[in-house]
Amino acid sequence: MRVVSDDAPLLHDLMPWSVRPLRIGRGWPMASDPACLRARWTLLTTAPDDSAKASLLHPTRARGLHTPVAQLPGHQTPTTAISREAGRCPEPVRIQHGPYDQQWLIPDHRLIDVARPELWRIADDRQVFAVEHTPLPDTEEAAVTFSALLPDGRSPAGKPALIRPLYRQPGGRDPNLAPGLTAWLAGRLGTGVTAEDTLAWIAAAARPGHRGCAVPLPRGLDQWREGTALGRRSLWLHTRGARCADPGQGRDTSRLRPPGGSRPYVRAPLPDRPRPDDLRYDPQERALWIGTGQVAPVAPAAWEATAGGVRVLEAWYGRRTASGEQGSLEALRPASWSRATTSELLELIGVLTLLAELREELADFAARSAATGVDRADTTGAVALRTAGVLPVPPARRRPASVLEHQEEGPDGQFALL
Repeated sequence: MRVVSDDAPLLHDLMPWSVRPLRIGRGWPMASDPACLRARWTLLTTAPDDSAKASLLHPTRARGLHTPVAQLPGHQTPTTAISREAGRCPEPVRIQHGPYDQQWLIPDHRLIDVARPELWRIADDRQVFAVEHTPLPDTEEAAVTFSALLPDGRSPAGKPALIRPLYRQPGGRDPNLAPGLTAWLAGRLGTGVTAEDTLAWIAAAARPGHRGCAVPLPRGLDQWREGTALGRRSLWLHTRGARCADPGQGRDTSRLRPPGGSRPYVRAPLPDRPRPDDLRYDPQERALWIGTGQVAPVAPAAWEATAGGVRVLEAWYGRRTASGEQGSLEALRPASWSRATTSELLELIGVLTLLAELREELADFAARSAATGVDRADTTGAVALRTAGVLPVPPARRRPASVLEHQEEGPDGQFALL
């Protein structure tokens, strides 16, 4: 893990508004299969009485059968008490679970202890979420990961992170950047600089520092162009092609696949009902085994990739094969391993493989950047930003923007006062 110069500005200042992780409070409203969530909802809402419903819901201090809750922004779900709910399951939405997993969630505020409504209000097809992680010693894990989906801000090990949206308002408006930062960069570099360019630089340059995640700033136009090109590739991979796609640069909008010989395929059919202990990796064959099924080739770097100190592939597989406590809604799981699940596995292996290759390029870029900037560390760091008036950031920029452009329904159909 490389530590940057103390003068490098912190991500905390460059992207000043951050939000703490979601806290769902119960496991069953999230799953890898949306049909499974609809079945769980039906089981809950058709339970014979409140006692049976409570045992399925898993009430907490924040959410119970009779807790009054406002509507979740962007989702027209009922606001009556969940004890009286008899309608259809709200349509599940895709969210980012941890840095690399994508799960489905029932978007109902009555089921989520801390939903962070301010994030739901700005999640759209322009948004990119930067997720700043607590660094772990002796790992090569990224200090920041990125998501086009709304992230829960959790790692497979359960460690919390900080969610930093690129935009403070819907539609790609009001970048969550220190005021004047893009103008200062443009003046220093002699080229136009957008919010997306700045995020790409952050994706390439962010490193663990003594005081938090630090972002050394570019010292010249060539370095900026190289860094933003690497950063766009990182954003493209982390968002599974949803952002920074450019077929002309090899960043396709569809499948993310390693080149020919390293592309994983199913070499032996995967079992219909794999068990939690069926997963193993053979480094000599570069093969991932699930029971008698085989996926290959799988690069060692993809297998060894971790998040929060936990192997990504093991955590991903464990969430899809865990049985759940008997009698709980979590015990209601997909009947079999589906083709869609296999496709997700192949895509994840491909993404982890490509990210491992990119990590080597980023390490080389960082080493060369450090070697050329030793004698001028104070010319483009936090000192320069303070001199230019970019820092310190006004306190209001650390709070969410006002984005209430329509009424949001409160408990029992009442509208909140704006």
